Amino acid sequence: MTQPTHNSSKSLLGITIRIVALALVLVGFGASSTFAQTTAYVANRLDNTVSVIDTATNTVVSTIPVGDTPSAVAVTPDGAFAYVTNAIDGTVSVIDTATNTVVATVPVGPGASGIAITPDGAFAYVTNGGSNTVSVIDIASNTVIATVTVGVAPLGVAITPNGRFVYVANQLSETVSVIDTATNTVTATIAGFVVPALIAITPDGAFAYVTNGEGDTVAVINTATNTVATTIPVLPGPGRIAITPDGAFAYVANSFLNLVSVIDTATNTVVANVSVATPVGIAITPDGAFVYVTNRDANTVTVIDTATNTVTATIPVGEGPFAIAFATRGQVDPFASLTAQVQALVAGGSLRENQGAALIDKLAHIRRSIDEGRTHAACNQLGAFINQVNAFIHSRSLTASQGQVLIDAANALKTSLGC
Repeated sequence: MTQPTHNSSKSLLGITIRIVALALVLVGFGASSTFAQTTAYVANRLDNTVSVIDTATNTVVSTIPVGDTPSAVAVTPDGAFAYVTNAIDGTVSVIDTATNTVVATVPVGPGASGIAITPDGAFAYVTNGGSNTVSVIDIASNTVIATVTVGVAPLGVAITPNGRFVYVANQLSETVSVIDTATNTVTATIAGFVVPALIAITPDGAFAYVTNGEGDTVAVINTATNTVATTIPVLPGPGRIAITPDGAFAYVANSFLNLVSVIDTATNTVVANVSVATPVGIAITPDGAFVYVTNRDANTVTVIDTATNTVTATIPVGEGPFAIAFATRGQVDPFASLTAQVQALVAGGSLRENQGAALIDKLAHIRRSIDEGRTHAACNQLGAFINQVNAFIHSRSLTASQGQVLIDAANALKTSLGC
């Protein structure tokens, strides 16, 4: 193997330093932005509590009593409220994340299990395994405004990023129901599963990944056609599944062998398995840096570094931790978020360091233009950023889904500026 020369090593080090320096510049601009704090909410099924983890220190900072057998958690997009399903009670506990207290309890259906919240934060969809229905909660009033009949024993639920469709895994009818959120009616029923359990949808909305609880596989639905595009062999007992914010990887909790499988979504193959302890719940931090896994029998949460797929922390929580979700409160700086995504792509090997530096450099110029009141220039620079991302897609440095996440974020900035 050819060894790197002293000059090439110096060049690589210089690029690395430049990425860090540019990232610090972006953090420095707009320093008046509110600090965003991310906390994890863990539903402990056996002691009827929710543990609140400060992700900065990986310690439990609060324990909240909820209903009987809390089974799933979803958080509103603004991070203000955590919604927890209570399976035995047939209710949803609403937690104010500012005070970590229950501020409402919403009756839904028997066996309330899965829950997902629309991207605009307006509605929560709850699967009721005991009545083969999905309850639709109006978040503004915390009342049920619709009940949708689906398949037998619905469990997992996920919503497309555009908020138009809800996908529901029906375990005993071995189907997935697709609900149109505009009418709250089932518009498609997809077959071809083996006790489907949980669902996660890619950030671009193109695919839904469904764990087959008794098939030891993950089925991939093409959401454009609502057909199963492929099936991925994993390990025994696949349950909850989460996809990284850049869409590059899916993490699957396999409870039977105490392992988390890592799926490369570009090839739909398992590229790593991480040893944990009776994994059940799984969620990925908003910046994509870490995976948090609830270990039901060990009463702990394991933290996995997505750059290395190694365990970096183990956190004691309540009894029977079953599900987990993240809440980010405070103003999230879109530039810091975009920078973190680019850095993650560099760390994961999708982008070379000089490519990452080029994108971060563009972000620094855009931010400077905005801070100086040069909106027109910022709009043009955002266009250049998007063009650069598209060039990386065309050169296959980035997959279409990885690039689209960056493009969507840049277009959101353009919209906010009135470009």
